[in-house]
Amino acid sequence: MRPATEPTTRPKALLALLLTAVLAVAGCGSGSGSSADGPVRLLVFGAPEELAAYRTLVEAYEKARPGADVQLVEASDRKDLLARLATSVAGGAPPDLFLMNYRFYGQFAAKDVIEPLDERLAASDAVDPADYYQVAWDAFRWQDRQLCLPQNVSSLAVYYNRTLFAKYGVPEPRAGWTWNDLVATATAMTRDPRGVVVRATESEGAALRPAVHGLGVEPSIIRLAPFVWSGGGEIVDDPARPTRLTLDTPAAREALKNLVDLRLAYGVVPTDEEVEAEDDESRFANGRLAMLMSSRRSTTTFRSITGFEWDVAPLPVYKEQVGVLHSDAYCMTRGARHKEAAWRFLEFAIAEEGQRIIAATGRTVPSHIGVSRSPAFLGPAQPPRSAKVFLDAIPSVRALPTVSTWPEIEDVTYGILENAMHRGDRLDDVIRDLDRQTRPIFARGEHG
Repeated sequence: MRPATEPTTRPKALLALLLTAVLAVAGCGSGSGSSADGPVRLLVFGAPEELAAYRTLVEAYEKARPGADVQLVEASDRKDLLARLATSVAGGAPPDLFLMNYRFYGQFAAKDVIEPLDERLAASDAVDPADYYQVAWDAFRWQDRQLCLPQNVSSLAVYYNRTLFAKYGVPEPRAGWTWNDLVATATAMTRDPRGVVVRATESEGAALRPAVHGLGVEPSIIRLAPFVWSGGGEIVDDPARPTRLTLDTPAAREALKNLVDLRLAYGVVPTDEEVEAEDDESRFANGRLAMLMSSRRSTTTFRSITGFEWDVAPLPVYKEQVGVLHSDAYCMTRGARHKEAAWRFLEFAIAEEGQRIIAATGRTVPSHIGVSRSPAFLGPAQPPRSAKVFLDAIPSVRALPTVSTWPEIEDVTYGILENAMHRGDRLDDVIRDLDRQTRPIFARGEHG
């Protein structure tokens, strides 16, 4: 939590400024893509299980195409990946391919770092856009060009500890549940060391501090967005060319107030000190969090859980079911030195065989429709048993705006929302600060 006078710029925002400076100098790079020397280089990041899956993907490709050579460049996290990509472009030696979320690729698209793929797609016998979920495909169109090809499509879901629910006799969450149902369930699952429900007014007492919290959710714009939409509101004034946030409408104010009240009014989410000591994903895996709002990415971590049974439920509803898109795609750099070889690997990775390999980790909801409906994704051998929850959400999922400065907007809004949830800033002040601090960032942005 930050003091009132402290700027809310987070490390990612500082990194975004660095990227802008580096990319402005670098331009689109000068590689011709004609070199025959060296391997295709793919830049990725992820949990150990994800990185192992990409290694398996590369091995399968090299086995299927004798003589092919693909080198996996493993970044430690997203920040490291962004920095490596920016500096390698500036140095004239970018990776041939990289994997990136649609919320972050706009800063590179605006600097013309990414190679459009439309002509290659039109000539491809391996990849047909009709075989993929359109919402993910569209998220990587920039100024009427297809820049990247999505490997996954996901929305938020509510992970929950079935063993704890059974222990305390609380009904499990089900499709169609409301925000009020979520609050009631989280309240019933917030327990002290004796297993007694901890009321919000009691949770500050040291002896009664919860041993199990009912819910984990980060105070971010990507967590707030689906509930604003579900209530009939909007996040921005114009999704195609946004100039400001629109959290001052009744629907948005209601969703924002309800989000911060999870901590302030009900005490069902951990304090900021508790989150600093143990993040929500770890808290859930350790059996100290009954529910967690997260995307498909948590599945790989949770599959290592042996102490309890868990599953997923859809997001609660205000007026209509709405989800927020999570999607990553393979992108080719304009300065790639092995464009034809990179395209052949990209075709393999994005087509049916490649997506089955990655789906086996549990990390992705495949963007390939056929693979997503196959046992490779829906098979009951590993949790979650309700994996279809992710597929059911796709028809109503919405993407956040594609604007080059969106990473900065996420950083700034996170700081303000974090203070609102944990410090109790006045709602009017929160909405005013969100608007005041993000308008200049929107104004600097370029649009897809």
